[in-house]
Amino acid sequence: MSTEVGTTGDATPASPAKTNMFSNLLSEIGLLFTFTVRVCVAAFTTLRHKRLAWREALDQMWFLAHVTSVASALVMIPLGVGVALQIGSLADQIGAGSYSGAVVAFLIIGQAGPLVCALIIAGVGGSAICADLGARTIREEIDALEVLGLPVLERLVVPRMIAIAVVCLLLNSIVLVIGLGASLFVHVLILDGNAQSFLRNLVQFSQPSDFAVSGIKAVAFALISGIVACYKGLTVKRGAQGVGDAVNETVVLSFVLVFVANLAITQFYPLFVSVKGAY
Repeated sequence: MSTEVGTTGDATPASPAKTNMFSNLLSEIGLLFTFTVRVCVAAFTTLRHKRLAWREALDQMWFLAHVTSVASALVMIPLGVGVALQIGSLADQIGAGSYSGAVVAFLIIGQAGPLVCALIIAGVGGSAICADLGARTIREEIDALEVLGLPVLERLVVPRMIAIAVVCLLLNSIVLVIGLGASLFVHVLILDGNAQSFLRNLVQFSQPSDFAVSGIKAVAFALISGIVACYKGLTVKRGAQGVGDAVNETVVLSFVLVFVANLAITQFYPLFVSVKGAY
């Protein structure tokens, strides 16, 4: 007599690893959103009662500017040169070399400038903020502040958020000048183009709202990076190894959220502003 048991109707159970990963992802998103709301409330309370820790904010501004300014310039110079070479060569092939300035402006002002600032801020500044707060967390300095009744978000997080937003906005302005300058240099000296036509088309096809949305992007990306860095730093576990893991997670998560935010802002911008070109 056969003793085989049929398994045709057996249901395949869901993988516990996949279920846990999905639940952990949802939990992380919820905790990050809750932390963001708490930071917004703390920022409103701090500014309303005029008790911002200005010394901490200024120290963070100086530190962030010091560690990100040179890196941003070194990234933007070759990027501006590469954009100008590619766009200029393609424009010459289709007989539109005089319009390369407008195209370069759309790319650098609308996309490259804010993204370069965001990636440098997240990779250098955000990781430093996360490491600093993470070290304070594992040394129980954060717990000590809470025991003393001092609001951690108002004392440590809000000043860093203001600092990272201000620095990224200023950095974006510098990066735009460097990128456009490098593109103009390539257009004139390498591609034998006309500087006047480059600048004329840049001005003709650009508008103040383009620079405004570039600044808005820079600030939004900076705030995203700052929120993630502070959240990861304040929720560190497992000692020094946990700090290293938190720094890595900060950089990766910040990059992902920055690109998602960039896509959203780029898509919604033409709905509210009559643009001369498209980003």
